[in-house]
Amino acid sequence: MKNNATNIDRMKIKSHNFAFIYLNVSSQLGFMSKKPQFASKLGLIAATVGSAVGLGNIWRFPAEVQANGGAAFLVLYVVCVFLVGIPVMVTEFSLGRAGQSDAVGAFKNLGAKRAWWSVGAFAILASYFILWFYMVVAGWTFEYLWQSITGGLYAHPDGVEASASLFKSKMQEFIVDGWNPLINTYVVIFINMVILIIGVQKGIERLSNLLMPLLFLILLIFCGVSLTMPDASEGLKFFLKPDISKITPSVAINALGQAFFSLSLGMGILITYSAYFPKKVNLTRTACTVSMLDLVVAILMGLIIFPAVTSFNLEGESLAGATLVFVTLPEVFSRMGGTQIWSTLFFLLLFVAALTSTISIAEVSVAFVRDRFNASRLKACLVVMLPVLAFSTLCSLSQGVLSHYKILGMNLFDFLDTMATNIMLPIVSILMCVYMGWFAPKGLMMKQLSNDNTLSSRTFSVIIFIVRYVAPLLIALVLISGFIK
Repeated sequence: MKNNATNIDRMKIKSHNFAFIYLNVSSQLGFMSKKPQFASKLGLIAATVGSAVGLGNIWRFPAEVQANGGAAFLVLYVVCVFLVGIPVMVTEFSLGRAGQSDAVGAFKNLGAKRAWWSVGAFAILASYFILWFYMVVAGWTFEYLWQSITGGLYAHPDGVEASASLFKSKMQEFIVDGWNPLINTYVVIFINMVILIIGVQKGIERLSNLLMPLLFLILLIFCGVSLTMPDASEGLKFFLKPDISKITPSVAINALGQAFFSLSLGMGILITYSAYFPKKVNLTRTACTVSMLDLVVAILMGLIIFPAVTSFNLEGESLAGATLVFVTLPEVFSRMGGTQIWSTLFFLLLFVAALTSTISIAEVSVAFVRDRFNASRLKACLVVMLPVLAFSTLCSLSQGVLSHYKILGMNLFDFLDTMATNIMLPIVSILMCVYMGWFAPKGLMMKQLSNDNTLSSRTFSVIIFIVRYVAPLLIALVLISGFIK
C-alpha cells in the first residue's frame, strides 16, 4: 500500500510538471495567453483620458463655442456629457470588460449572434478610417512643433508680428507640399509603432502616465498667462456668462454632437481598453472621472482661447478647425513676449494630444488582429500599421497633388472624416446601446456596474434606463443632423 501511495504521488508530481510545461509553452506560442491589464488605477485613468482627449477638445470645442452662442453652448455641452456621454461610456466599458476581447470578440464571447458582431467590426473599420487621416494631422502638429523649436515658424522679414495671412499661407503651402507632410506623417507612424509594439503596460500605460500630466501642466500654464491679458474679462464673459436666448434646438444638437465626439464614443477604443481593466474597477466612477477630466481639458482650452482672442482683437477670426491652431493661435503667440517659448509649448501640447489619440485608435485594430488571429503583438502591429503607411500617404497627398480625385465631391481626407465621424460612429453607438439595453445576456450590464453585486447605487438603474430609451434617440438626432448638414 505504501508503494502504491508513493507511485500515485509521483504520478501527481509528473502531471503537475507536465501541466506547468504545457502552460508555459502555450504562453510562449500565444495559446491560452492571458489578457494584458493596466498595472495601476492611475495608468488606467491616464490611458483612457488620453484616448478621449484629442483634437476634438483642442480645436473643435472652441470653434463650436464660438459658432453656437458662447456660454449657452457650454452649459448644454456639460448637460450632454452627463446625460449621454457618461452612460454610453459605461455601456462600452461594460461590453469590453465582460467580453474580455476586441470590439468583435466582445460580442462573440457574450454569445451574441453574428449580426451583432458586425457592430464591433463596423467600429473597428471606422476607427481604422480615422487613423488614416489622423496620422496626417498629427504629422502637421509635429511639423509646427519642430518649426516652433527652431524658430522657422516666425521667420519673416517684417518680424514676428506679421499678419495672419503669413501663417495661413504657411499652412496652405505645407499641407499641399508633397514630401514634407509625408515625412512628418511617417515619423508619427513610426513613434506609434514603437509604443504599440512595447505593449499595454510598458508602452501605452507608461507613455500615458508621462504625457497626460504634462498636457494638464501646459494647459494650466497657458491659462495663467491668458487670464492675465488686458481684456481677458471680455473673453471670459463670452465663454462663461450664458445668454439663455441663444439656447436653441440647433445649439443643443451641436452640443450633443460635441459631447459624443469628444469622448471617443463608438470607435471601439473604450471597449478595447476596458478589456484591460481589472475586475475590481468601478466602471461608473471611472467613466465619470474620465469624462470630467475630458471636460476640464475642453474648459481650459476655452479659458485660454477666448481671453487671448479678445485681448488681441481677433474676434472676427475664424476658430474653425485647423484655422484656430495653425493660423489664429500662431498670430496670438507672435504678439506675445517669448513668442518661441509659447509656440513650442502649445504645439507640444497639441502633439501630445494627437499622439495619445492615434495610439489608442491604432490599439483597436491591433487588439482585433491579436485576438482574432492569435498573433503576437509584433505581428499584429505590423499587420495594422504597414497599410496605414500607404493609406495615410494617400490622405496626405489628397490635400495636394491628388486633390482632383473626388469621392462624392470630397477629397479622400475629407471623405473619410465625414464618413467615419458623422455616419459610422453614431450608428455604432446606437446599435451598441440597443444591444446592451435589450439583447445582451439578462442582467449583464447591472452585473458589470455592480461588480458582481458588490457595489450598489441608484444611478445604475438610471444609467440602464438612459441606455435603453434616451441615448439611442439622442444619438440618432446627431446622425440625422449630420446628414442634413
